[in-house]
Amino acid sequence: MSTFRTVASRHVYRGFSSVRLDELEGPEGRFTREVVEHPDAVAIVALDDDGRVALVRQYRHPLGRSLLELPAGTLDVAGEAPEAAAHRELAEEVGLATDTLLPLGALWNSAGWSDERTLLFLAPSTRPTSAPAGFLPEGEEAAMSIEWRSLDALVDDVRSGAIEDAKTAVGVVRAAALLTGAAGGRDDART
Repeated sequence: MSTFRTVASRHVYRGFSSVRLDELEGPEGRFTREVVEHPDAVAIVALDDDGRVALVRQYRHPLGRSLLELPAGTLDVAGEAPEAAAHRELAEEVGLATDTLLPLGALWNSAGWSDERTLLFLAPSTRPTSAPAGFLPEGEEAAMSIEWRSLDALVDDVRSGAIEDAKTAVGVVRAAALLTGAAGGRDDART
């Protein structure tokens, strides 16, 4: 049971992300916290027939640079199930389709200041497809590029710190663990 309770709450900004200011009471007294409210998201570890993972290199303005990431997107279509959003994002961001999505769990993107959660999926076999009708990439998405890497190389990149995006690091490690378990283990025990 939590020893913290919210005694007051108000929104100070509403937009695609909203900011809420909460006043809390805890064991040491009252204090405030800013909370960024954001819809949940999906991210997909999408494999081709050669075991390569589709990634996007996308500019991230808060960082002032691009990151290498899994294809991902926000659950921003009313009533859309996470699996449907994963299929949509695969087509929109990397031009891929899959018949199978395996859940890899979820992660809280930054629990200290945001309620955003990302649901991770593995698409173990993909094929090329067209973007959904009417989809036009905007903003940063209009300039992103697609890159392919082997899953083993990505696991190494996570271990070395070369992959800095949290959802990508977690998704890659979980996908490798699932695939290794499904294959009965690997001799080199790298994943």
